[in-house]
Amino acid sequence: MKRGRMPKLVESLRGYNLKTFLGDLIAGLTVGLVALPLAMAFAISSGVPPQAGLYTAVVAGFLISALGGSKTQIGGPTGAFVVIVFGIVAQHGVNGLLVCTVMAGVMLVVLGLTGLGSAVQFIPRPVVVGFTNGIAVLIASTQIKDFFGLRIENVPGDFLGRMNAIVTHAYTINLTTTSLAVGALAVVIVCMRFFKKVPGSIAALLLGTGVVVAFGIPVETIGTRFGGIPSGLPAVTVPQFQLDMIPALLSPALTVALLGAIESLMSAVVADRMSNDKHNPNVELVAQGIANIAAPFVGGIPATGAIARTATNVRSGAKTPVAGIIHALTLLAVLLFAAPLARHIPLAVLSAILMVVAYNMGEWKEIPKLLKMSWATIAVWFVTFALTVFADLTIAVQVGIVLAALLFIRKVAKTTTVEKVTKEYVEDGRLHVLQDKHIPDYVTVVRIHGPFLFGTAEKLSVITDHIEELTPVVILRLRNMTAIDATGLLALEDLADKLHAAGRHLILCGARPQPAKLMRQAEFEQHVGRENVCPHFSAALERAKFVYEKPADSKVSDGVEA
Repeated sequence: MKRGRMPKLVESLRGYNLKTFLGDLIAGLTVGLVALPLAMAFAISSGVPPQAGLYTAVVAGFLISALGGSKTQIGGPTGAFVVIVFGIVAQHGVNGLLVCTVMAGVMLVVLGLTGLGSAVQFIPRPVVVGFTNGIAVLIASTQIKDFFGLRIENVPGDFLGRMNAIVTHAYTINLTTTSLAVGALAVVIVCMRFFKKVPGSIAALLLGTGVVVAFGIPVETIGTRFGGIPSGLPAVTVPQFQLDMIPALLSPALTVALLGAIESLMSAVVADRMSNDKHNPNVELVAQGIANIAAPFVGGIPATGAIARTATNVRSGAKTPVAGIIHALTLLAVLLFAAPLARHIPLAVLSAILMVVAYNMGEWKEIPKLLKMSWATIAVWFVTFALTVFADLTIAVQVGIVLAALLFIRKVAKTTTVEKVTKEYVEDGRLHVLQDKHIPDYVTVVRIHGPFLFGTAEKLSVITDHIEELTPVVILRLRNMTAIDATGLLALEDLADKLHAAGRHLILCGARPQPAKLMRQAEFEQHVGRENVCPHFSAALERAKFVYEKPADSKVSDGVEA
């Protein structure tokens, strides 16, 4: 196997020692316990028994860590799939879901093997934020029934129908169930705010279950609804595959594959930032694909990289994929030795945990940023969000991407200009050219040439991957950057933050009208300082000399507060 195709586990085992193993062991046990309530909650919300989530976390979690392209990625069932899986089960049954998951897994393997893993970057930020916001709203809406103990026989699958059923049955609220759910929610929030080393979901699960068992509180539990969780290894079953199922399942399978690719690569990026590593997107997608092919054979549901569990893994001291493998083995041990205890877990507690998950995955902080962008960017976000909530996730992603592609074409077309060359134009150009200017040794000049839109933002890796090799001052020349969008702007913000964290100064110069206007609207100067956004290259050199030569004690505040 080529080096570029090798799983991170192979690389990590070179020089592996006891100290590293102990760090992985603690992290794996911790994230395994964190994954326990989440795996069951995601399965229940998806319309399948809780053990399906646990089986997925064990099998898919093991394969993603063993074969993946990220050192600290944790795989398993996630909130991103809840809505789409619920719809597939309602329309095609559990067997249809299993076949659909296998089809999505094959698509992911093909994406990885053909090197198209990096193509996910061509999905613009407004689309990703739009359907992430929408999924969060939908997940929260599915938990209202169990959170308040409402007596609703059949909860509708669509958002408006579900909300109508909730409103018309609001009088059936169970105050005991609601009090338990509110208490569990409070425990999770308190742990998140004041006891960050304590997994809030586990604390809520243990306390909530303990209270119910100790005082015999009459609330709905996993046992009363599902009869508990089978103990021991899952039975291997082959999904019943029929050719006439392909046309009906092709669209949802494509959505599952797309969501899995986006979620896993976003999670891998989070892992990279936290662990100072760089994942291999194509190897990661192959592993995700294999995991989704294997999981249905034990009755599992779709799996992908889990951002919150991955972050917990890194914060707990994980260094290699061994931690992810231990996480899967921890859940397997629960299945083998503690499954009967799960029957006492209250559904109200799981709904409270998922409410927090929905809030955390919503990326709500991105909305104010997007609202500062152009009307077109806002429209793409809003349409994607609205279609996700009120129509269908598959339609939302497809329409969002088509809209973004049309706007991409529009922006590129607007970068073409025809104008007469005047004396003023020539004289103005002298301030921007590099050829007649001395560039000091403490300055690195980087330029962006052409439109800097979604699909091209990843090219900044030529800087971000080599930050430690850069000089104290970096000048980013934007004279030939003809256009920028929300994804490109986010990449520039990330670059500025990384350079400042590494003790470097970033100066931008020569931005053309469209990029300059969007950067002003988004208040980009907050990331570099207003004085570090210069009109031309000559001014940027003067600014570079000033920040390099000024006293060290005054450099601390440079860039961010201005």
